[in-house]
Amino acid sequence: MAVLSEEQTMLRDMAREWTQNESPVTAWRKVRDANEATGFDAGTYGTMAEMGWAGIVIPEAHGGSDFGWLSLGLVLEELGKTVTASPLAATAAAASAVVLGGSEEQKQLWLPRIASGELVAALAVDEGPRHDPATIKATVADGRLSGTKAFVAEGDAAGLFVVAAGDGLYLVDGGAEGITRSRRHLTDFRSHAEIRFDGVAAEKLEGGKDSLLDDVLDRARVLAAAEMLGLAGQAFDTTLAYLKQRVQFGQVLATFQALQHRMAALYGDIEQMRSAVEAGLAAIDSGGDTRQAALLAKAKANEVGHVMSREMIQLHGGIGMTDEYDAGFYLKRMRVLEAMWGNTSYLRDRFASLSGF
Repeated sequence: MAVLSEEQTMLRDMAREWTQNESPVTAWRKVRDANEATGFDAGTYGTMAEMGWAGIVIPEAHGGSDFGWLSLGLVLEELGKTVTASPLAATAAAASAVVLGGSEEQKQLWLPRIASGELVAALAVDEGPRHDPATIKATVADGRLSGTKAFVAEGDAAGLFVVAAGDGLYLVDGGAEGITRSRRHLTDFRSHAEIRFDGVAAEKLEGGKDSLLDDVLDRARVLAAAEMLGLAGQAFDTTLAYLKQRVQFGQVLATFQALQHRMAALYGDIEQMRSAVEAGLAAIDSGGDTRQAALLAKAKANEVGHVMSREMIQLHGGIGMTDEYDAGFYLKRMRVLEAMWGNTSYLRDRFASLSGF
């Protein structure tokens, strides 16, 4: 477990208290039932921005606090525990592209609005059902971008798109002419829009390294893993509490040794997941090579999150399959996050290639 500073501990505790009191799972049910394309409550996100969360990874010179990626991960973990819907992770990933590769003019134009919560940003990379940056077909000619991006997280509400096309990353104003948004319904009821760019004005991010897209994807993967850590941790706690009070065959389920062994194994898996996720966040904060740490964090989160969410449903029995109970929300969100920015097979293959295998 990472050693937190006093300020990080305070941030984590504030996020935990706020999510439990102001954004419990019942709040997500209301968002789900409202069935809005954006998939989150704008007022709730405004409150997050007022608390400074939207600017955690944005430099102070551009309106943020520059509090670091581990700090943002702590917040996302708490949001994951209550399945709180927000564009915080997607916006931070997109904003990192501007921080890493934007000109001073681009930073001044976009980052303060992101840090204040005024603007939602989205990272648009994939063009098919599976994550594969090597197959990008979007093109840019004479400053005009054309192409279609699939399953863009928070694409329905985005006021800024960071788009992978041609030979780099491009900034596209969400209000520009030539953008068509099509809502897509995924099992987690969040925004995963298909975005079509038809000759839209685009500005290239020129200041980054050749590996700018990979650097941004590293951040997106670790942020997804941080939310998955929160989902897995809460799934474990909820399942354990259920086993301690559910009586079957005249005995409390938690007294069955077979179930004790399963829960002990899951606890160990989640602790390994935490180590991998926190190492990924710390690697970004340290400014070193983030590639392998990010791939490992997301791969471990995929692996453990898949098992924990499945076990949550199974160990709850029939009630776990009902909409009246919360278990399904964790399973559905976990499955979508598993697929984002690389499934387990893709990530393992990339990690092996970087390791020389």
